Amino acid sequence: MKRRGSFARSQRMTIINSILAMVALIVVLQIWLFSATVNSYLDGDTTIALPAALASLVCLGFNLGLLRYLSRVR
Repeated sequence: MKRRGSFARSQRMTIINSILAMVALIVVLQIWLFSATVNSYLDGDTTIALPAALASLVCLGFNLGLLRYLSRVR
């Protein structure tokens, strides 16, 4: 008998691939955010540093949540 909440192998692979694609997309977003922030900072605009850092922390939270969920998919 199947455990409740368990996924078939093909379903697990789809979930894992989707989560990894989202993680990669968020990482690319963080790299873009970092480069845009450094560019603005070097141009003399220091007001963008704090909002960019907060946005990067939100992205980090999303990534950690997705990776935590990924470890539970079995």
